[in-house]
Amino acid sequence: MKNLGLSCLLLVSIGFQSCKNEKANDTKEATKAEKPISVNCYQALYDKDTIDLKINTLKDGKISGSMVMKMYAMSEKTGDIEGEFRGDTLFADYSFIQGKNENATFKNPLAILKRGDTLILGNGKIETYLGRSYFAKGAPIDFDRVKYKFLTVDCVDK
Repeated sequence: MKNLGLSCLLLVSIGFQSCKNEKANDTKEATKAEKPISVNCYQALYDKDTIDLKINTLKDGKISGSMVMKMYAMSEKTGDIEGEFRGDTLFADYSFIQGKNENATFKNPLAILKRGDTLILGNGKIETYLGRSYFAKGAPIDFDRVKYKFLTVDCVDK
């Protein structure tokens, strides 16, 4: 009888988890399908490094887009960003693949400060908990001593 109760509990848990995953996928697909109210493209150059950023602003204030990081002597990072502005700072997650390895997807937090037409990629202490990376609470994000400052460029579809 005890094993029957545990089996039922396990099945119910699996059912709830699968429903949760479907809702998360539906939300992600809806965000990608939604037409943006504005699209802006930016580029940051530092020594031999180049970062191309495309930001789509959606109706609900959420941000989606893409980013390609070409760092000297490193594999190219290509991926998507999703987040939202809090004041003048965009907090987003950057999900990317590195090089041609499409089997491994990485996810890093981003903080990008908007000053006029310029975006500044901030540096901060990143912590990881249960496989999720985020900016450490209470630790400041530096927007002054940075490498990457994005300037507005024309959007080019590839």
